[in-house]
Amino acid sequence: MPAHLVSIEATPDLVDQVYRALLGAISSGSLAPGERLTQEDIAQRLSVSRQPVLQALRLLKKDGFVLDAPGRGVLVAPLDAEWMRKVYQVRGALDVLAARLAAGQRFRIDPKLMERGRRAARGRNVDAMIDADMAFHEAIYEASGNPLIGQSAGQHWRHLRRAMGAVLQAEPQRESLWDEHQAIADAIAAGNEQRAAKLSEEHVAQASEALGRRLAQQLARTASTTHHTTHRKGDKA
Repeated sequence: MPAHLVSIEATPDLVDQVYRALLGAISSGSLAPGERLTQEDIAQRLSVSRQPVLQALRLLKKDGFVLDAPGRGVLVAPLDAEWMRKVYQVRGALDVLAARLAAGQRFRIDPKLMERGRRAARGRNVDAMIDADMAFHEAIYEASGNPLIGQSAGQHWRHLRRAMGAVLQAEPQRESLWDEHQAIADAIAAGNEQRAAKLSEEHVAQASEALGRRLAQQLARTASTTHHTTHRKGDKA
């Protein structure tokens, strides 16, 4: 006699939703490095209870996106230039391999995906820019025929997403990124494995360099703000 099973109504995972909402805000810069977060404030802003917020913050802390704050709550973690340089190194190796293998298949990237990326680059929605960029690279990972490439890259994309958000907010020539993407796509479609690999390597190297510039600018602004604040306090003493 078959076991009697009661149907389960599918409900969204609130912890995952809160996690994704906070990660998206951190990635886009809406929640800036060093900004303090409390369970109460997040729960109110997202219209959820404190429990899923607590669990989401624990996951974000485990993944390195938030840190314990003095007193109550947590702080959005700063972008670590040295850590991101290492992440980009891994991504570069995977992208080069994926491009080479995809070129071997003469894979043609959907023109609609390319147009979506250019349209996002002309707008102001950083999340849309990042989503389009990820879709481009994920298409190449899939076309490589090696599922381990996409699986390996996926482990790092959450941190890459944040780095990309920082760069895209600052870079004035966002659409030039899609010129680079188009060149990579053309080389892959032509079956030119060497050129596709070389362009992919250069693309990641330039992205890593742009992040370095962005972080240097942030550190300079922080140092300047700290200097002026200390100076004003000294005047009042």
